[in-house]
Amino acid sequence: MQPKLLATITLLTPLFFTNSVQAENPLHVEQLLSTGECFQCDLSGADLSNEHLIGADLREANLQGANLTGANLEGADLTGANLAGANLTLAFVTNADFRQANLDQVNFTRAKIYDANVYGASMNELNISDAEVFHTGIGIGGEGAEFPDWY
Repeated sequence: MQPKLLATITLLTPLFFTNSVQAENPLHVEQLLSTGECFQCDLSGADLSNEHLIGADLREANLQGANLTGANLEGADLTGANLAGANLTLAFVTNADFRQANLDQVNFTRAKIYDANVYGASMNELNISDAEVFHTGIGIGGEGAEFPDWY
């Protein structure tokens, strides 16, 4: 085999055998941003930073690894959603519903979390550094948050 051909094959081979990184479905992102509804959508890895997702229907959506930095999730329904590893730094999360959601390794640094429902949510390794958490049953390193007495 000629050296140039061998070099070309060697350089191009990884391009054909790379595993694609799971990323959001662009149609689902468009649907969410235009309608505010995205039930069971694939938004994994999506960049939704600084988006106004007030009252969004994100039930059972896959938001694993999504960037929600500075997003407004006021009143959003994330029941059963997978937010594992998502970044919610500086997010505004008031009256959001995270029942039965996967919040493992979510970064809530400097987020404002008021009156959020986290009943039954998995919350292992949360980062709530400098977050404002009020009337929300967030526990660090555990699963299955209970309803607080004031519910």
